[in-house]
Amino acid sequence: MSYRRIAVCLSVALAGAAPPLCAQSPAARGEQLKFVVILTRHGVRSPTGEPSRYDRYSALPWPEWDVPPGYLTPHGYKLMQLFGAYDRAWLAQQGLLAPSGCSDTAHATILADSDQRTRETGKALAEGMFPGCGLAVHALPEGTHDPLFHSMSAGAAKADPALETAAIRGRIGGDPANLALAYRAQLDALERVLTGCGHAPAGTRQPLSLFDIPASLRAGTARHPVEIHGPLDVASSLTENLLLEYTGGMPAANVGWDCVDGAMLRSLMQLHSADEDIKDRTFAVARIGSANLLQRILLALQQQVTGHAVAGALGKPGDRLLLLVGHDTNIANVAGALHLEWILGGRRNDTPPGGALVFELWRAGSRGAYSVTVDYTAQTLEQMRTAQVLTLAAPPDRAQLFVPGCGRQDMSCTWQGFAETIHRVLIP
Repeated sequence: MSYRRIAVCLSVALAGAAPPLCAQSPAARGEQLKFVVILTRHGVRSPTGEPSRYDRYSALPWPEWDVPPGYLTPHGYKLMQLFGAYDRAWLAQQGLLAPSGCSDTAHATILADSDQRTRETGKALAEGMFPGCGLAVHALPEGTHDPLFHSMSAGAAKADPALETAAIRGRIGGDPANLALAYRAQLDALERVLTGCGHAPAGTRQPLSLFDIPASLRAGTARHPVEIHGPLDVASSLTENLLLEYTGGMPAANVGWDCVDGAMLRSLMQLHSADEDIKDRTFAVARIGSANLLQRILLALQQQVTGHAVAGALGKPGDRLLLLVGHDTNIANVAGALHLEWILGGRRNDTPPGGALVFELWRAGSRGAYSVTVDYTAQTLEQMRTAQVLTLAAPPDRAQLFVPGCGRQDMSCTWQGFAETIHRVLIP
């Protein structure tokens, strides 16, 4: 399936409704792609804690990794090179970049968070897109709180712990214990994996049950406005560790102790998505967490619309590509603030390693109006596990997103409508 569908057709299923509506996409209307902002999560990393940190929850020890906690792995680096090469082919297909060569590096800017995994992901994407060209990846020194990706920790946004906690409490029926009830089936399945799925040796230690973890919710600090803990919170971390084992290409024996295949992982990942949905996509939380990033993305788009330097904009006038390398929390915050939803690979609103929100600026002719579309793209779990080469004929998954507040029938927003939608979300 090609990346850009020629038309988006909506079949109206109501009795007596008009024939199916078909709205042409910007590309089908002859519009030109002028600029792209890609907000991507880093690639496959090791778990952020030592294996021993998770051992209390499992009957068997967790596998060792070949890099320190939280670091991009060699396999993850390779996956992001492959994604970068695909992005270059896709951008060339749209006429935005040349198919090869280094001339377009003058029109590309890459900004990464200060962590090793984000900086190295930026380098891998740059090598895949522009091999041998030495495109710089801009990042603050490691350990620095970058206000673009960590607005509250860096003091670029002021949290409201009481409001954010109330917003989450209102989504979970007032009781954090409700989350374990809502996801009982998935927690039971994860518990079976953690106890060795029936083939742990006799005498193996008895792990702490997920259901014995007390659930709590309370207001936190300016840097961590909401403190929510419980079975779902822990299960989210453990499930993501299983995802990293699978997508990191580990032998089956090391993927959930040979208890987890792709189908099982897809089901278990609901736990991580649900936890992220509550913690990072709740509007009051997402609005504050994404405010600085959304404003800077809007200014970068505005800079290309006007053709002149705009104060506070990322990149430079004349850029065709702005690549921002951050974290799943960044993507979840932006998606929650804009009420963006997607389903890829049977997983709802999942943000796996390398997944990205893509903001595209289109123009009708040389003097026509601008429009904006938003997509979400990610490699499939199997593409990541096997390091499959990505091509236009064998692409990563991709979904066009509807932007409430400005979205039209063809899934695009007018430039003015998109800007107004962002301004409504931004905190004064």
